[in-house]
Amino acid sequence: MKEIGLLSDTHGCWDDKFEAHFATCDEIWHAGDIGSLSLAQRFERLKPFRAVHGNIDDGPTRAAYPATTRFTLEGVDVLIKHIGGYPGRYDPSIGAQLQANPPKLFIAGHSHILKVIYDKKLECLHMNPGAAGWYGIHQVRTLLRFILDDGNIRDLRVIELGHNTPLF
Repeated sequence: MKEIGLLSDTHGCWDDKFEAHFATCDEIWHAGDIGSLSLAQRFERLKPFRAVHGNIDDGPTRAAYPATTRFTLEGVDVLIKHIGGYPGRYDPSIGAQLQANPPKLFIAGHSHILKVIYDKKLECLHMNPGAAGWYGIHQVRTLLRFILDDGNIRDLRVIELGHNTPLF
C-alpha cells in the first residue's frame, strides 16, 4: 500500500502547505509545469518524487524529467504526461498509445482544471490534479491524494490550497 500526493502546474511556486498535505504520503508525483529544477529538488527532499516536464519547463528541468513516464506501483499501471487531454478528448500526442495499451491510471496536467473521470471504453481512470501554483486561469489551487493498494486506486481526496491570488 502506498499513499500518493499528486500535483501539477506549480510554475515555480512553493507553498508551505505542500509539506503538511504530503506528510503522510509515500511518494509525490508532479504532472508537469514544475517551473524550475530547484523547486523539483525541494520536492525530492520531502519524499520520493516522480515527475514529467511540461511546456513551460526550462532545459535543465526537461533534462531531469521525461515528457512521459510509465511505471507500475502496487499493481497499478500508471502513465503520466503533462499535455494529455481527458476521456473523449485525448491529446493526439498520447491518444494512440492510450488506445493501443491503456494504463489503469492516466494522469495529465496542463489545463489547470481538476478532473477525475473514469474512461469506460479504455477501462482507465484519468486524473488531472488541477493547478497548485499561483499562475493561470484556475480559481482555486488544488492537489490530490490517494492510495494504491493491490491493484486498486482508493481513498481519493481533493485538497484545496486556497484561492488563486496574484503573487504581487
